[in-house]
Amino acid sequence: MNQDPTAKIQETADRVLELAKELEAAGEAHIGGTDLERRLAALHAWIDGVKGVVVNPALGRVTLIHENGRESTIASAELPFLMSAPVNHRSDA
Repeated sequence: MNQDPTAKIQETADRVLELAKELEAAGEAHIGGTDLERRLAALHAWIDGVKGVVVNPALGRVTLIHENGRESTIASAELPFLMSAPVNHRSDA
């Protein structure tokens, strides 16, 4: 049975917030509207400032290197594979 995409996103946001509560850390979720648009704009500006990227699919990590030399790491099961160079199968090998 297919679940409504908006409901699935809300369910995921709620789960992340519950995990934060277990660690006694506050969080907030925005899944639509101007709050989400503002955060996406900030995220895009932050990404545009990246000067280097290290992709490590085996570890499920992408490391962003910022202009000031600082690193930010994104843990993801999908992103490293989306960013990896495709295997080049040569027909003349």
